[in-house]
Amino acid sequence: MHIEIDQDVCIGAGQCALTAPGVFTQDDDGFSTLLPGREDGGDFLVREAARACPVAAITVSGTLG
Repeated sequence: MHIEIDQDVCIGAGQCALTAPGVFTQDDDGFSTLLPGREDGGDFLVREAARACPVAAITVSGTLG
């Protein structure tokens, strides 16, 4: 699985970090970012976190692995 966050679209709502805190966090400015080492994977909550994003800033491709 590959996860991307479009920083130009992200508004810092934090829904991803609330849904999948083992994968997403927020930077010092409040915008979403991936935790180190989580760029290419995660658990089943990653897709739910992408759906929870109110501006669709998260793209998940590939399969769970």
